Amino acid sequence: MQPFVQQMIEKKIKNLSSSELLNYAQQYQINLTRTQANEIVTFLRSTDLNPLEQADRVKLLKKLAQITDLKTAQQAQQLFNQIIKQYGVESWFN
Repeated sequence: MQPFVQQMIEKKIKNLSSSELLNYAQQYQINLTRTQANEIVTFLRSTDLNPLEQADRVKLLKKLAQITDLKTAQQAQQLFNQIIKQYGVESWFN
């Protein structure tokens, strides 16, 4: 993947607000409380895991399941897969 695009993705994740996350959850019909959104955003800001790497995505999804529940983590994974296929960027993610 282009380093520029990777930096943009990482910056967006690090600057994501809990309000934005709640809006995305509502838009994609994923149940999320404000407390959960706050915990997720705090975690994302504090981690060095790279969501572009498969092993790190697995760790991120496990943490998401701890903060929320398994169903929510699975919904997030399905949404992620749909979005990268929709935009034809599967090859960007290892």
